Order: sequence, then structure tokens, then C-alpha cells
Amino acid sequence: MDISIEAIVAVISGFALLVWGADRFVYGAAATAVNLGVSPLIIGLTVVGIGTSAPEILVSVMAALQGNPAMGVGNALGSNIANIALVLGITAMITPLVVKSNILKREYPLMFAFMLLALLLMIDGNLSRIDGLILLTGLVFLIGWMIHTARQKPDDSMEQEFEEEIPHISTSRAIFWLLIGMALLLGSSRLLVWGAVDIAHSLGISDLVIGLTIVAIGTSLPELAASVMSALKNEPDIAIGNIIGSNMFNLLAVLGLPGLIQPLDLDPAVLGRDFPFMIGLSIALFIMAYGRFSHGVINRFEGFLLTAAYGGYLLILYFNVQH
Repeated sequence: MDISIEAIVAVISGFALLVWGADRFVYGAAATAVNLGVSPLIIGLTVVGIGTSAPEILVSVMAALQGNPAMGVGNALGSNIANIALVLGITAMITPLVVKSNILKREYPLMFAFMLLALLLMIDGNLSRIDGLILLTGLVFLIGWMIHTARQKPDDSMEQEFEEEIPHISTSRAIFWLLIGMALLLGSSRLLVWGAVDIAHSLGISDLVIGLTIVAIGTSLPELAASVMSALKNEPDIAIGNIIGSNMFNLLAVLGLPGLIQPLDLDPAVLGRDFPFMIGLSIALFIMAYGRFSHGVINRFEGFLLTAAYGGYLLILYFNVQH
């Protein structure tokens, strides 16, 4: 069956509006928060983190509401894979990333804990409403933990980096961009899901695979833009922090919402192929980013290896679909 031009236009325009909408949402939300007296570290860890994950969250919700929860599951896992292998890989090839933030070193174990929690909930091959509720409860815990950590006011290298990035504009202008960003996110996510589902059905491939590939890459574009810009500004902790924070939000919110909205039986490939690949990449990131006696560095060669691993993953998906 031929792919309709309308579906292609919907996906492309949906991605473009999604990226811009996420940018405007973060811009408005961060400025509103700073005008309300919230500290830069809290804004950076929570508002910006949720904002850069907003495309994945909205797409996951729209997919589940439209009867395609498998696309939301694919989006969650595929975005985590793309964040580490593609986003950090490309960013490290542009400029090596030095990891020196104490907060990041506390977030790594938390990310692994949430991966283990998601795996334990999904090991029965089903994502139920109870599973979704547990994951969303974990999200509340994560946000609370981030706020508590920021309020301790640690001597952390991310504090100054966030201070320099947060916009300082009037509250009325900040709220205007916050609302515009949210409206764009809602509209573009609906448009994107419609186009992606149409393409999947036209090609005869599953919603899961479309979520793992086209949708995951597209919704990871805000993370790519944020990480590259942070690295070019010599703010590596923000670049890596965006990825770790986004991956935790994906595991808890993007994966939890489809289960809560429309429970589903998982494709066996989720546990046999996609989840193990995500865990493997997370372990590789841990090894690369941690320095034993000094700061860890993700160098250009390691960035190339991560990017190549993503190419290998896409090849695996291609051959699996062919067979």
C-alpha cells in the first residue's frame, strides 16, 4: 500500500511544531518559575527536564488515547536508546563531554533503579493500569527528590550553568510563551501520531516499531538541540543531565501513561530486544562518563561508537521487520 502524502506532511510538520513548541514551553515555564523566585537549579532539574520530555509525554498520551498504546511504549524505549546512542554520540563527536557534576553522579544509580523497576513490572509481558500507576508514582518521587536535592544547595557545577541559560523576561510574556508552547505541543503531537499510525499501517509494520524509530528520533530532537548547544557553550553537565533526566521521565511518565490509559500486552521483542539494548547502552554510558580518579570524559571516539551502535540497532530493527 502506498504511503499518503498527507501522512508524510503530517509527520514532518508535526515534528517541526513539536520541537518549536517544546522550546517555547521550556522558555516560558523557566522564565515564569524564575520570576516566582524558584532557584535556577530547581528549574533546571525539574522544569527544563520535564519540558524537554514534553514531546515524548504528549505523543505517548495521544497514541494511547487514539488506541495505539504500543506506539507510546516504543516511543519511551526508543527515545531512551536514541538519547544515549544518537544524541550523546553526536554531541560527544562535536566536542568531548567532561562529567564533573555531583548531582549527575547521584542520578545515574537512580536511573538504573527506575530501569529495573520498569523491567520488573513488564516482565510478565503486560503493561497494566497498576503498572502505569506505580511508574507515575515513581515520577512524583523523582520530582520530589530533585527539588530536595536542589534545596540542599550543593556546590555543584550545574548551578551556574543553569543560571546562565534561564531567560529573564516579564511574567506576562513568559506566561504567553508557556501557553503557546503547550498549545503547539498538544496540536503537533496529535498530528504526528495520526501521520505515524497511517504510515505504519501503509507499510504493514507495527506501531511499536514506528514508535521505536520515526517517532522516537523525532521526539528526541529537543534533547539533541539542547545537548549540542550546551556542549558548544562549554556546559557539559547540562548536556548529559538533559539526557539522564529525560530518560528517567521517559521510563516513568512516557512508559507509565499508556498502561494507565489503555493497558496492553507487550510485543515479545520489547523484553527480548529493545529493553536489553537500552540497558546495555546505559551501562556503556556509565563506563564512559565515570572517571575512576578524576572527572569522566566521553571523548569523540566514544561518541562515534555510541552513534555506530545506534546505526546497528536500526539495522537489527530493519532485519526483524523483513522477517
